[in-house]
Amino acid sequence: MWLSEPWCRDLAASLREHASINDLGVSPMVAVQCTSFEKSPTNNWLVSLHQDLSVPVKDRVTTAGLSGWSTKEHQLFVQPPTSVLEDLIAVRVHLDDCGPDAGGLRVVPGSHRFGRLDMSRAASLRAQYGEIAPEAARGSVLAMRPLLLHASSKATVPSSRRVLHFLFGPRSLPLGLTWGMAV
Repeated sequence: MWLSEPWCRDLAASLREHASINDLGVSPMVAVQCTSFEKSPTNNWLVSLHQDLSVPVKDRVTTAGLSGWSTKEHQLFVQPPTSVLEDLIAVRVHLDDCGPDAGGLRVVPGSHRFGRLDMSRAASLRAQYGEIAPEAARGSVLAMRPLLLHASSKATVPSSRRVLHFLFGPRSLPLGLTWGMAV
């Protein structure tokens, strides 16, 4: 888990303290996850349209409103109620340039305001609002709500595209949940 690494904890602290991220409305917040994504000429994939619905937690609890329990890379995840997901912010740090051919993120603007969506409603919102594909220079940061519909294509001109994807949330969780790690 990247958050156990000192460099990652330091970067999370720096991101958390940045004024433009603090202005997004989750305060006080902690980093609860860091995932790395790396596309390359030999590792080039696509991700279909989705919302990020699972969060890393310490223990399984039996409470109404929790679903989708799973374990990935020795970490327990759960899908909490929409009200919990609305309090989260994902911050993507671009380690490489991400131009129009790099298979970068595509988002449906404003879709996070519609809560948890089934695939039919997601497709309808994409048809209604379209998609944008923000380009990102090396070192740039993109913040988004995990409920924002997002996807990525395969790179049409494969090159190195590395991203660190941090998830920030409130210090404590409701429903008897605790974060798996919080820094």
